[in-house]
Amino acid sequence: MIKCIFGGCILLLGLAWRLNAQELKCNISVSSQKIQGTDRELFSNMQRDMYEFLNDKRWSENVFSYDERVECNIQITLDEQIGSDQFKGSMQIRVSRPVYNSSYNSVLLNFKDTDIDFTYREFEPLEYNESGQNGNLVNLLAFYANIILGVDYDSFSLMGGNEFYNRAENIAAQCQNAREAGWKSFESRRNRYWLINNLQDRSYAPVRECIYRYHRLGLDVMADNVTDGRMAILEGLELLQKAHRTKPNSYILQVFFDAKADELVNIYKPAFTDERKRVYNIVSEVNAANNSKYNVLIQEKTN
Repeated sequence: MIKCIFGGCILLLGLAWRLNAQELKCNISVSSQKIQGTDRELFSNMQRDMYEFLNDKRWSENVFSYDERVECNIQITLDEQIGSDQFKGSMQIRVSRPVYNSSYNSVLLNFKDTDIDFTYREFEPLEYNESGQNGNLVNLLAFYANIILGVDYDSFSLMGGNEFYNRAENIAAQCQNAREAGWKSFESRRNRYWLINNLQDRSYAPVRECIYRYHRLGLDVMADNVTDGRMAILEGLELLQKAHRTKPNSYILQVFFDAKADELVNIYKPAFTDERKRVYNIVSEVNAANNSKYNVLIQEKTN
């Protein structure tokens, strides 16, 4: 529960620039139950190769200690096998980061990519070339590795994720002629193209500022001062409202609330009535899809 933020004693792993380890601590699993007639060892090897690609590669020049790696979970569900080496399915990405002076981990991202289509050849190494000419599996993993690191850095310093978002944008640009879906603007309003587009669009800079205020100025101070922490988060939500009124129903706002709706309710349920109403007025406008969750914020408390 969110209450564990207000006590507890685990040191924030934070912004210290970090010693001699790769950046990611990514658990990855591949579910292949829907595919019959294929040796299960192939999927075990696939999972191992993806794990090693994400966790053994250095994604930047920054240095991390072993305990400071960014925690994430990737669940790949394979729905279809085409021929011997082509697979289609979906990918669920969940990223979390520690909260200062607590044992609580806050979810930064929790979203699903439904357009996963890639070729995997057993015993062929996964290698990434920044200049392009990569297979779609490598492009997918590299794209999301940079998105994961970008949002983590944004949560610790204002606009801190620029380096990683620039790299993700380059990958998306290199994939504009790819046959696989998910990279092009006209295919959907909620795909990889629009995810990185929104993160790089100046119109949505308030969303990234909110990520910083919410985590570094909000959650990270709540162990010492709950009131100040909640106020910083509220100020961040007001930035989201500003972005929403400029460009309603953006993909990045959906992605934000997919990760944060339940947490926001837990943070503000104990707050005073006026504060709960202010939060409700914002989130019910910006994220109406979750109003059934937010309604508790305007219910009168009972003893």
